Amino acid sequence: MTVKMYESDRAPDDSERTAFRRAEKKYKLYYNHTNKKSSKGYMQRQPKKVELSEVVDFKSVLESFNQNGETPPGIFKLRCDSNLPVFGIENRPGFYFIPGSLSIEEQQYWIKESLTSFPQPPNRTNHNAVYGPIPDLFIAAKNKKVWVEVKNSVKDVSGGPDSGIKDADGCKWQFSEETVAISKGQPCKSIAASVLLRKLRWSTLGLQFDWSKRNYDVSLPHNKIPEALCELAKRMSAPALLMGEEFRPEAAIVNYFGLGDMLGGHLDDMEADWSKPIVSISLGCKAIFLLGGKSREDDPIAMFVRSGDIVLMAGEARECFHGVPRIFTDNENAEITHLAAQFSRQDDVCFLEYIRTSRININIRQVF
Repeated sequence: MTVKMYESDRAPDDSERTAFRRAEKKYKLYYNHTNKKSSKGYMQRQPKKVELSEVVDFKSVLESFNQNGETPPGIFKLRCDSNLPVFGIENRPGFYFIPGSLSIEEQQYWIKESLTSFPQPPNRTNHNAVYGPIPDLFIAAKNKKVWVEVKNSVKDVSGGPDSGIKDADGCKWQFSEETVAISKGQPCKSIAASVLLRKLRWSTLGLQFDWSKRNYDVSLPHNKIPEALCELAKRMSAPALLMGEEFRPEAAIVNYFGLGDMLGGHLDDMEADWSKPIVSISLGCKAIFLLGGKSREDDPIAMFVRSGDIVLMAGEARECFHGVPRIFTDNENAEITHLAAQFSRQDDVCFLEYIRTSRININIRQVF
């Protein structure tokens, strides 16, 4: 039997929420009731201001440490062989934060891979259940294509060779020119590739995760994780491993965040060996990451995660609830000027348009 947490229409007050849920509510994006006109005359919703003074800023922690060799109370710099600075939190053993781990060029590369290669079949995405596997989604969005359900009476809506892909119900879909799809005049399901790209929420690499059963389904078709990503994860995982231990990247989940998106508090608990870390790479707009305790009632620690930061969670930290209640897409707080300049120099307009209002998170795991 399903039980609703709140039976009445009245919004629960903070006394009825867990500590983790209160923190999510505190940092979540809300808008003022009043709108403001833009310079072009459009009405714009104004985000409510949020108090950020309690958010840990590891970029500032690093700058301060480089100046005076000190860290704030409760935070320490790990002594390890890594050439990069690694910080830990005293009451969260197994959690490590590596600020600014990736160069601008590396960030650009992994953003491109996340949008072009990682959603490619046989990798599964959140679109599989409704639209089936979708090939070359980013390129199709760039070329203003439409994903169209092909009726039996119509062999090919695009005029080219029949290359449709079937979804879970056996319906066939394929990309078509926008004008062709409209001009056919036949009732059919269709959706713009640009909309599908914006609604992309996750893709899975390596061993495929079955979200309905909450386990890894080794029978599903899959490719190995790209070697370059494996090598990066192995290199970055070292601070969280005992000497002589090895990290074997076997699966990865790529999360895509847009304006107003959040990732609720959860545990990553489907892997066999929790002593091995999850290697989490942040790309794109700045966000707030919440690191709770082993109960939702434990007060979580809020921290900024920026493009190029890497977080490790191993051992006891694997038992801690965590989530992302907020990403920042405004010019003042997104902090992607460096990325925008890099994409502009490369004339990668489509990537630039996407990442200006988005965050991507790649988290790599050892499954067995």
